[in-house]
Formats: sequence, structure tokens, C-alpha cells
Amino acid sequence: MHNPLQGKSVLITGGTGSFGKKFVKKALELGAKKIIIFSRDELKQYEMQKQFAGQKTLRFFIGDVRDKERLYRAFKDVDIVIHAAAMKHVDACEYNPFEAVKTNIHGAQNVIEAAIDCEVEKVIALSTDKACSPVNLYGATKLASDKLFVAANSYVGDKPTSFSVVRYGNVVGSRGSVVPYFNSIKNSGVIPVTDERMTRFWITLEQGVQFVLDSLNRMFGGEVFIPKIPSMKVVDLAEAIAPNCKINIVGIRPGEKLHESMITIDDARHTVEFNDYYVIEPEFNWWGTEKLIGGKKLPDNFEYNSAINEYWLTVDDLRGLLNKMAEE
Repeated sequence: MHNPLQGKSVLITGGTGSFGKKFVKKALELGAKKIIIFSRDELKQYEMQKQFAGQKTLRFFIGDVRDKERLYRAFKDVDIVIHAAAMKHVDACEYNPFEAVKTNIHGAQNVIEAAIDCEVEKVIALSTDKACSPVNLYGATKLASDKLFVAANSYVGDKPTSFSVVRYGNVVGSRGSVVPYFNSIKNSGVIPVTDERMTRFWITLEQGVQFVLDSLNRMFGGEVFIPKIPSMKVVDLAEAIAPNCKINIVGIRPGEKLHESMITIDDARHTVEFNDYYVIEPEFNWWGTEKLIGGKKLPDNFEYNSAINEYWLTVDDLRGLLNKMAEE
């Protein structure tokens, strides 16, 4: 596919996170002209500057997506924005609800307005499976964010900006994910699992970054892109990481789902399937069905749910993938 970053100025909000670091590494390989890391944590920026020492194409902007004026300054002469900044820890969002609203919803609208006025070419916002039929505040704020980015295409006017969303499940190995947590306690002899039936989607950072790059190539503006990825049982993941540990069932936490969805039955009515991904089409009159050539409509009552996925990872599969990740 076409290299979407060659010679482009790229900005990533929340760029010091796990995704941001992996994306920046890839963007350097693909020949981006300039890469701007926009985030509010100066310590993480300092550490990232050391990690990428000598890279003259990198710029580090201290700023918060809540601060629209700072976004306007950062977006000047930027071609592509990847919006990864968010409050994403479920417990923190539940305890500090309006802080999550200010970052995940107000911050999203600030990104949209700055991108349109600064004539950014393309914006991709990172979403989450928790935005699909949300049961916690984090998921609700991300659903609202998704809606804002899709609807933003309705009022760009004669500006060149287009907005799309990428939605996928928990990223394996990212900060706050269950893999580093299980690794940190595997010598204790006990691994806590909330429910033995619990399932999750599986995607690596590398896969997540590549899917964003692919979506940059495919987007017209208004789509929600969803990769076809495998499911796993959380008890199988615990077995793969700590085979000699006892599994202690501790009960589902507030705001936690037994299984995750990425396409609801209602969303499926306006979703198109391709070989390795799905596209939820926007329900606006400016969207033409002729855009998604080669895709097919989903059957009635289709749902993309981690419990009824066609593709599953076994304990051996998980162990092999974890070993591969450790070697990279």
C-alpha cells in the first residue's frame, strides 16, 4: 500500500504512551518529514527524548488537549494528526468523572476544531472496544468522542480535513494492560482473575500501529475501522504467563464486562466487511456507498463480540506470541 507518512508532518496527541512510542518508531522508518509528540507529562517526554536521541525530525510539545489555544499552535503546518490522548483507566474515570469528560470529550472537540481551522489533511482518532455498548464512564466518553469525530466531517466545509476512527480491543503489553500486571505477580503463586468465563480481543502494539497506517490509506472520512483480531480467555492468558500459579477468581469489578464487543447488532446494519477488517459507515447523507468497493454487507443479527469470535488463541498460541513479544 501507499506510504501515508512519507514527507508528511505528523502529530500524535498522547504521544508518550505505549502506542505513541511504537508509532513514532514506525513513522521514522517511513520517512515522515516531522513528527510532533504532543503530551502533558514533561518527565515522559524527557525519557522519550533520550530513547530517540539524535532524531532531528522529532519535536516535543508540552500541552493538553483541553487547551485549545495550545493545539492551534501545535497543529500549524501539520498534515496528519493521530489522536491518542485520553484518560483510559476505568477506575480513575469512575472516581473523577468530569475530568474524563474534559479530556475525552471536550479534548476531542478541541482537536477537531483546531484540525479544521489549521487545515490538517487527515485525523485518525483511536477508540476502544469499551466504546461499544458502554457500561462504564470511560467507554461512554469514548463513544461520545467517536461520534464527534465522525460528525466533524459534516461541517469541514471547503477545508481539506477528513476525520476517521480506529477501534480495537485491549492492546497487549501496553501500560495498564493485564499482561504486565500478570508478569509482575507471577512469582507470588497466585493470579487473580475476575471471572473464569471472561474473554477479550487480542492485538499487539505493532498490529495496532500498522492498522492505523492502513486506515490512513483507506479513509475517505467518517468511517470507524475495526480489525479482525482473535479472542482469548483470560484464564488461558494467566495459564500461559504463570502455568504454576493458582488462579483465584475474585469477581467482576464495577464497570467491567464479561465479554467485549466492537460491533453491535444495530451497528452491523451499516457495516461493511473486508478480508481482514470491518468498516462502520457513517449514517449521514453525504456518505456514498460507492466508496467502499469490494466490501460486503453483514448478515442480520451479526455481532462482533469476543465471546463468539471465529478466531481463538489457545494457551500454546498465547505462550508463543508472548515469547515473540519478549524477543522484540
